[in-house]
Amino acid sequence: QVQLVESGGGLVQAGGSLRLSCAASGRTFSGYAMGWFRQAPGKEREFVAAISRSGGSTYYADSVKGRFTISRDNAKNTVYLQMNSLKPEDTAVYYCAADEGYYTNTPASYDYWGQGTQVTVSS
Repeated sequence: QVQLVESGGGLVQAGGSLRLSCAASGRTFSGYAMGWFRQAPGKEREFVAAISRSGGSTYYADSVKGRFTISRDNAKNTVYLQMNSLKPEDTAVYYCAADEGYYTNTPASYDYWGQGTQVTVSS
């Protein structure tokens, strides 16, 4: 079992930056691939970024490629999402998730989820 707690969300103007953190507790953090997803009101949850267990491989949605960076610190049991050049369409609740298998863009593949943190980008 892994418990995930996101933080770092908030209100930012378009073009600004935020860094989300997701702290994990429970089983060995380095044993999980990690992902970030988001869900806007009235929309399905969508993939944002994922990172392998070691942090050596990453994967991004086309909509955030070049603007967002996922990273992890296995010594701190934390995964991060650095978000730059934010746009109003990035407004959503952002969730981190842990996958016992391979890192993927499919929500159903992930085994554990955090409670989410709200990101609001004003125009």
